[in-house]
Amino acid sequence: MIQTDNYKKNAANHAVEFVETGMVVGLGHGSTAQFAILRIAELQKTGDLGQILGIPCSHEVDNFATQLGIQLTTLNKHPHIDLTIDGADEVDPQLNLIKGGGGALLREKIVAQASKREIIIIDENKLSPTLGAKWALPVEVSQFGWELSASFIETLGAKTNLRQSEAGKPFITDSGNYLLDCNFGPIDNLDELASELSHRAGIIEHGLFLGLASDVLVAGHEGVKHLKVS
Repeated sequence: MIQTDNYKKNAANHAVEFVETGMVVGLGHGSTAQFAILRIAELQKTGDLGQILGIPCSHEVDNFATQLGIQLTTLNKHPHIDLTIDGADEVDPQLNLIKGGGGALLREKIVAQASKREIIIIDENKLSPTLGAKWALPVEVSQFGWELSASFIETLGAKTNLRQSEAGKPFITDSGNYLLDCNFGPIDNLDELASELSHRAGIIEHGLFLGLASDVLVAGHEGVKHLKVS
């Protein structure tokens, strides 16, 4: 665990090297992205980085960044983001992603689509030959009729589970929705599956981030490897 955290920190520190004073920066959700937020705050405190405007991907990130003194803004005020630093649960060789393990996939995707550059930071264990081989696909669904959404997803070949909070109740996203963790196994038809999910009423968003990552920084025992879309 300590080694994995060191990998995450290395990737995060490398990603923050691309942040420049005056930028609008998307602040991702999750343990890996948290290291990047800490690094930004550290550089601002030492004076090595001037003011940026952060756009948080969750209420949790909003609170965390505010406590660290990072100035925040909104997408309504700044609809064009210079770069976003975020994590991922699984990354394939084409730099497609599964995201949503932390429960913030809707906001993360909105921010990613508004970003000129989407930098994903991961440890080497998140690399996968095929999405779905290591991670169930999170799907955010309306509370109303969520069981119908689950049944529909199961017709596409998945086993679905309603995500639970630590209190044993259904996990509720920042937007007030439920999350289904959908185990498809290795997914060989990413575009087709994404389209099927996107066109179903009751499904708010899915955790397939296809063609959104511009850079992936992979930290491991040999250091940080920088992957780019070819």
